[in-house]
Amino acid sequence: LEINYDPKPIKGDWNGSGCHMNFSTKAMREEGGLKAIKEACENLKKTFVDDVKFYGGDNNQRMTGAHETSKLSEFTYGVGTRHTSCRIGNDVNAAGKGYFEDRRPASNID
Repeated sequence: LEINYDPKPIKGDWNGSGCHMNFSTKAMREEGGLKAIKEACENLKKTFVDDVKFYGGDNNQRMTGAHETSKLSEFTYGVGTRHTSCRIGNDVNAAGKGYFEDRRPASNID
């Protein structure tokens, strides 16, 4: 048995292997928390160039903007999206509170 954590263990035309992470704070989980979620995403937008270096090596092979990945060179977020840096779930948007998913980390994040 062999395990490979490379973000693109088999080169080619596919999305690769990510390690999406869900985040929430108490404020995000309370009534009106969607505002706090969007504020967090706006804050991540300010530092995404520096942040991505902590998200695993060779992530540029995976984050191409194709195959439900975002582009490594920009930060985006949206509701129900799968091609953005961070995703706010449709259920979270409907509830107005919850969490968001950071879709940028690679499978080899440490």
